[in-house]
Amino acid sequence: MQIRIASKDYEIVYRLNDSTAAKELYAQLPLTTAVKPFSNNEMTFYPPVKLSTENTPLSQGQTGSLSYYAPWSDVVLFYAPCPPNGSLYEIGKIITGVENINKLSGTITISPI
Repeated sequence: MQIRIASKDYEIVYRLNDSTAAKELYAQLPLTTAVKPFSNNEMTFYPPVKLSTENTPLSQGQTGSLSYYAPWSDVVLFYAPCPPNGSLYEIGKIITGVENINKLSGTITISPI
């Protein structure tokens, strides 16, 4: 499973893993939503329906990781590393566009490839 995250000017492609959370996100696509910066290392968006973390590996918070932060139910696009924690789950890894993650703003479209 691959997804494209696109804004007006930038595009990023991720390969999703075979986890429950990744499959549930993929099933909600296409999706148009707001993207917001958080801290100094990530951009986030909220899927319409919360994702299950059953059978979903913990994220190491590496640059290029697509993760799900369960307490806030948001999907996280890391453009710089983050310390791992027990509530952060990995749902995919970047294929192209890591240099564009921190440039996203406003509305994005997430679609299956």
